[in-house]
Amino acid sequence: MGLLWSFLTPLFMLAVYTFVFSVVFKARWTTSADESKGDFAVLLFAGMIVHGLFAEVLNRAPTLILANVNYVKKVVFPLEILPVISMCTALFHSAVSLLVLVCAIVFVNGEFHATMLLVPLVVLPYILFVQGLAWVLASLGVYLRDVGQTIGIITMIMLFMSPVFFPVSSLPVEMRPLMEANPLTFIIEQVREVLIWGRLPDWMGLARYSLMSLITVWVGYAWFQRTRKGFADVL
Repeated sequence: MGLLWSFLTPLFMLAVYTFVFSVVFKARWTTSADESKGDFAVLLFAGMIVHGLFAEVLNRAPTLILANVNYVKKVVFPLEILPVISMCTALFHSAVSLLVLVCAIVFVNGEFHATMLLVPLVVLPYILFVQGLAWVLASLGVYLRDVGQTIGIITMIMLFMSPVFFPVSSLPVEMRPLMEANPLTFIIEQVREVLIWGRLPDWMGLARYSLMSLITVWVGYAWFQRTRKGFADVL
């Protein structure tokens, strides 16, 4: 039943987004007359999937060690794997949502873009980036118990500071650099490029993002390994 709900939940959410934004509010992503009622919903859902991975992993990270104290004190256990397991769980949820989204895109647009196959390549740097942050937060959560509450607020702010509900182009020019500095913005836009618009990603931008992600995941892992020595004393 749990596996069934993994498919039903994103399907239900997509149906709700389609009804609320396309039927009730009659929201449009562009001014094009060719835009169908379902276009806004799939564009919105794509952004929600990217942000959802970010929020699920980081919201859980600060409590991962606290919830597994026995692994710290009583057995020899590779604690660094706990954030990785959390990431794998979130990736499964995102993959199911992505499958639902692809089916919706094919249904709405009537075509399967070959560029959809590039989605794993586009999101891989993003996964590494979030994993690096998860290691940092998992460690901080041991020493600073209020980190979890703060992260919940930050992930909510990031939702509205990302191009989830509207395109960057809809913002005043002077405000665009602020949103473009958001690490979620580039990935959300590139996922839409390959998944919905059928265009190739920005390879140079992806290379720069990959470099940033590699640095982040290395720093995050090094930080976790350095600070884990004091976990037993604090717990």
